[in-house]
Amino acid sequence: MKQLTFKHFILKQRVFDLYRYAIRASRGIPDPVARRETIAWIRGEFERNRHLHDVATIEDKIIAGRREIKQILPVAR
Repeated sequence: MKQLTFKHFILKQRVFDLYRYAIRASRGIPDPVARRETIAWIRGEFERNRHLHDVATIEDKIIAGRREIKQILPVAR
């Protein structure tokens, strides 16, 4: 396992914040089935990128994730 830096520690917190932001934004979806599917999709995206260690790539994914959540979930604006 690669040694994590202080920057990785900060980015980890930003990723957790983004995840919580996405889950909270999904509360505005009135259909419970659609909400569960959206939460499953959000979790899947985070799991798919779990292996990333490059700081620049993680920062890019955080920015893209926030932008995507704002586009998909209108409550997130």
